[in-house]
Amino acid sequence: MARILIADDAIFMRASIRKMLEDNGHVVVAEASNGIETIEKFAEVKPDVIILDITMPEMNGLEALKRIKIIDPKAKVIICSAIGQQSRLAEAIECGVEEFILKPFEAHHLMEALEKVLG
Repeated sequence: MARILIADDAIFMRASIRKMLEDNGHVVVAEASNGIETIEKFAEVKPDVIILDITMPEMNGLEALKRIKIIDPKAKVIICSAIGQQSRLAEAIECGVEEFILKPFEAHHLMEALEKVLG
């Protein structure tokens, strides 16, 4: 069981990811709808893993990732973003992301990524 922060600007996506995680025994400790809120929630709840969208208002996911890695270089992050964002993958890897999954995805894709990150 992992404690997870979900960061996505789409409420339906957060709900979908939450259901997948909870159905597989994980606990969602916080949700965020933009990059700034993601950083605040990360510092507050110290999750085991962050599931992070790239495209969000106020601050994008990659900028939030950079700032989170300054707070905790060991933070575990799965980028979860839409088709068309693959070009940002190299930047995400440079920032320290462990896994990248494309929306839409099935629960088993998310669980595989989570298993790799939790190792």
